[in-house]
Parts: sequence; C-alpha cells; structure tokens
Amino acid sequence: MKTIQSNSESIKKILGLSTSLVGVKFIFSEKDIPAKIEKLSGHRYCQALMKARHGAHVLLDAEGIACPAAAAAFGFKQLPEGLKTGKGLVGFGIVNQENTGKTMFENMTTLPQGKLKALYLFPLETASIEPDIVVVEDETEKLMWFALASLNIKGGQRVESSTAILQATCVDATTIPYLQQKFNMSMGCYGCRDATDICPNETVLGFPFKDFNAIAESIEFLSQKAIPNSRGKNALAILKRKEAEEISKNDPFKN
Repeated sequence: MKTIQSNSESIKKILGLSTSLVGVKFIFSEKDIPAKIEKLSGHRYCQALMKARHGAHVLLDAEGIACPAAAAAFGFKQLPEGLKTGKGLVGFGIVNQENTGKTMFENMTTLPQGKLKALYLFPLETASIEPDIVVVEDETEKLMWFALASLNIKGGQRVESSTAILQATCVDATTIPYLQQKFNMSMGCYGCRDATDICPNETVLGFPFKDFNAIAESIEFLSQKAIPNSRGKNALAILKRKEAEEISKNDPFKN
C-alpha cells in the first residue's frame, strides 16, 4: 500500500491537484464489504466521489444510491421508464427530442443487474486495499497530463473517449474504465455539475488501476521537462516579445 500512497502523493504534488485521486473498488460479495466504513444514504455516485476526493472513505450500495441513472449503470436497479423513454431528459431540458434521450440511455455502458453489492470509494493516499479503478476530478490542464502519461505507456495510441454528457462520473469515469479496461475522459455532465462542488473549469477521467504505477512513473518523467516548460508559457513570452519589438520598431514617435 505504501507504493500506492506515495505515488498518489507524488502525482498530487507534481500536478498541483486540489483534491485526492480516488480509488474505486467494485464489491461483488457481501463478505468483502469492509467494516467500519461510512455507508452513505441518499447520495448520488458523483456525491460519493466528491466525499472521497476530499478525504473520506465511503460505501455506496443499492439502498444508499439516490440517482436512478447511476443505479442502473451499476446494475443496482432497473432504469425507470421515464428515463428509458427519454421523456425525463426532455423534462430536464437536456434534450429536445425523446428519441435522443432514449438513444443516450440505450448506449449506456452498464454492469449486469444484481451482481454488484457495493462500491467502496477512498482517497489513494490513505488506501488500505488496491482499487479497481482510479478516478480523478480537477482542472482540465492538470488532467491533460494524465492523458499524456497514458499515451506514453500505451505507445502513443490516441486516446479515444466516450461520453454522452450524462453520467460523467458513474459511466464515463467508472463503468467504462472498469468494463472496457481503458482510459476514458469526460467533459463532465448536467448531473455532477448540479449535484457536487466540481468547478466550471474542472472535469473528470478514469482509468484501470493496473495502469496506475506506470502513469505515476510517466507523470514523474513529464515533470522533468514537459510540464514546467508548458506551464512556463515560454513560446507565448517569445511571441509577446516579438510583437512588442515590432510595435517599437514601427513607432513613428520613437527617436
């Protein structure tokens, strides 16, 4: 666990993350549910993630989950008819055609119904077990380096992400990385931006834990040159200097 914790702390420091990387453990047997962990009630999955990124260890199950769409994604409950038909999304003002909403839910990546017993979410710097998935919420520039790190460990293969601008945390950053064992980025969604403290300039991504140590090593590599150079905006400074010199050269009042 020390490697997970130290790598998490290192990534957080290098990138200047404002909150913790979150580990998500999928629990399929009642006997594997950890004791003495806060069991949430009346919480959406994105809200459980919010608590974990701020330092809490929490459990979420079929009884405690409040969002019907996330409940369906994790196989806790069936998707309600109002959402399944797309009518609910029209009511929320998210789409203007029921068929659009219907298609969005038909293409949702979901776990089998009734298999998952609970989700255990926790900050990686205090991890006591290995998670299945790592989820990160923060400013887009900071998340960009995770994507570049993933590109490095995958030999330069382009990142192809999937999103419906719905269920950004539960589907985009959690079930897709878990079921497809792939890195996936999202732009955030209507739900998580309404229900959590995620900021307008922040978004979310997820990836399989099996890639975590390699991504940590790649971010360490990027910190040696690429990250400070990019954040230093040296090319912009050169452009501004050239523009200033050109203005000065063409100044008719210059002696």
